[in-house]
Amino acid sequence: MEFDRRGSDRLLFHDSEETELAHADTRTSHDSRIRHLQRVPIFSGLTEQELRGIAELSRIVELPAGTVVTEIGQPGEAFFVIIDGTVVVRTPVGAGTQLQPGDFFGEMSLLDGEPRSATVVAATDLRLLIVDRSHFWRLADETPDLIRRILMILSRRVRRLEQTVHAMLHRTDPI
Repeated sequence: MEFDRRGSDRLLFHDSEETELAHADTRTSHDSRIRHLQRVPIFSGLTEQELRGIAELSRIVELPAGTVVTEIGQPGEAFFVIIDGTVVVRTPVGAGTQLQPGDFFGEMSLLDGEPRSATVVAATDLRLLIVDRSHFWRLADETPDLIRRILMILSRRVRRLEQTVHAMLHRTDPI
């Protein structure tokens, strides 16, 4: 799925401050993104400079509930961090895993170049921070602490998947 880049800094969940920011210059736009980043746990503890770097390499989009954000088997061109809202993740192993603000998805396709391993659907209206493939590795170089956090969470997800598969095998095989 390709996102409309023309409105990448436009915020649809308006409050009066965000409405003013939508009409501000690029620096203010980056400040708005930094404000959003500071609310996301995976970015906690990063320096102002690191947050500015992420803001420069990313964009924020808003999507309505029901939108398919990623589809299993399709090429992965972006990494997503949920700022507001929730998504449901469906994989061949199971459906219904829910991700919420602070969670991320889409990293696997950027790391290994393989197609998407899950379909992700907006369960509610979403505000996402998106880092495109072309900026992901620069982000990795510029914010190694963030990449360490991503890898730790990815490792936990693999362990949970292994536990799920193990449990499924034991339920179907009485041995």
